[in-house]
Parts: sequence; structure tokens; C-alpha cells
Amino acid sequence: MSRILENRKLSKRQKRERRNRLLAAAVAVVVAALAFGYWLFVNSGRWLVKDDAFKKVTWVAVLEGQSNNMERTDYAAKLLASGKADSVVVFGRRIFRDYSSADFYVADMFRAGDLDSTRVFPFTHDDPSTIEEAVSIVPWFKARHADTVLLVTSASATRRASKIFNTLAGGNPVFLTVDIHHYSYNPETWLGEREARKLWIREVLAYIQMKYELFGVEPLEVDPKRLPLLRTVKQLHDDEQPELIPLETLNSSSSAEEKSSSSEAQNSSSSVADSSEAKHE
Repeated sequence: MSRILENRKLSKRQKRERRNRLLAAAVAVVVAALAFGYWLFVNSGRWLVKDDAFKKVTWVAVLEGQSNNMERTDYAAKLLASGKADSVVVFGRRIFRDYSSADFYVADMFRAGDLDSTRVFPFTHDDPSTIEEAVSIVPWFKARHADTVLLVTSASATRRASKIFNTLAGGNPVFLTVDIHHYSYNPETWLGEREARKLWIREVLAYIQMKYELFGVEPLEVDPKRLPLLRTVKQLHDDEQPELIPLETLNSSSSAEEKSSSSEAQNSSSSVADSSEAKHE
């Protein structure tokens, strides 16, 4: 009888130990899963950035969306001036009648340095998204037999932009992307920065949407009738295209108008005073 009770007690102890071992194993699995999830989450910020190495490219495409510091066109201008790029296409959405943001970007590029005006192409468009920008410009690059094009965009958008352009191009040309190391998104410290976290959320959702939109899409073909008309800065200057009015001109015009109005007011007041004096006499 005592042996039976002893065996029962031993069996309860073994069950408790087994239960404790299973609980410890479950906790370890949960902790490992959380650690792995956190590692994936942190590294997803790095994964968004596709930084390709290159020595020289034939074309640089500066996508729309840079900040007022002009970091993308500054980077493209340095590549062009150093001989690491042959030509640059500067994207810009139309913002007022016949003017686009590309007009301001290109003007700033030439204000900052002496560049070859035959190698800079402003590209004015009304495309609201990166996919539509790619649809507009990829056939143009194909028609010019470009082999390598460097896309200059925000760091967080590099992987998405590379996927879009290379999918629609079908490998001809090859599109590269680069991290220009702008302060708006640092893949190493993005989790601790509010604006970078907002960019991460937007880009993750945009990447998912992009995968859906590109599902089953075939590479674009060249249709000469639908190619955009791009001309160099020199060609636009030779054609005497309307240029942006410098701010100094506006200021001088407004000051001249103010002076003219003030002088007219003075003349008017003096004539009224003369007439009143004449009546008094």
C-alpha cells in the first residue's frame, strides 16, 4: 500500500515537472518569436533602402518629391560635374500653367554650378505617382537605347522605385538606386525618429500596393506616338521659352509702382492745395 502511494506521489511530481518544462519552453518560444519579430521590424527599415554601388552611369533620373534643400538635384549636379553621369533628367510636376517644379530645380542646378546645358533634360509631367512616372519615361529611355539609369529619390522609396522601374523596363535599361543620405530618413536610426517612422509606414503600405498593381504586368514597349517630348536646357533656351521672372525683377517692379503711385498722390495733393489757395485769394 505504501509503495502504491509513493508511486502516485512520484507520478504527480513528474507531471508537475513536465508541466513546468512545457511552460518554460512555451515562454522561451514566445520570447524568441518576439525577439525575432523585433529584429525583423527594425531591419525592415534597412530593407526599404536599396543602395546600389556604381562607378558611372549614362543617365540620372531625379524623381519628383525632394525637399526645399534641393538634395536630389544637388546630388545629380555633383555626378554630372564629376563625370560620373553623362546626362540628367529632372522630373517636375506642372504647378502653374506652363511652369513646373522642374523649372525651379533646373534653374537652381545651374545657379549652383557650371553645367553642360546640353546634358540636362527637364521633364514636365502631371503624373501623380511613381508608377505613372515610370510608365511615362521608361519607353523614352528605351527609345534612346539607355543601358543604365540611376534613380535619385528618397532613401525609404529606393526599393519600391527600383522594383517599379525594373519591372516595367524588363531589364532594358537597368535602373539603379542610391541612398543619398538625407537627414529625412536614416535606415539605422529610423525607429527613434518621428518623421522617419511616418515615412516607414507610408512606404510599407505603398510597397504592398505596388506589388498588387504590378502583378501580371508585362514590360513596356516603345510607342513613338506616345513618347514624351524632352528637350535639353540649351534647346529650350534657344527656342526662347518663357523664363521664370526673377524675384529681384518683381521687387523692383513693385517698388517702381509704389514710387509712381506715391508721386501721383503728391502731385494730386499739391494741385488740390493750389486750387484751394486760388479760391481763397
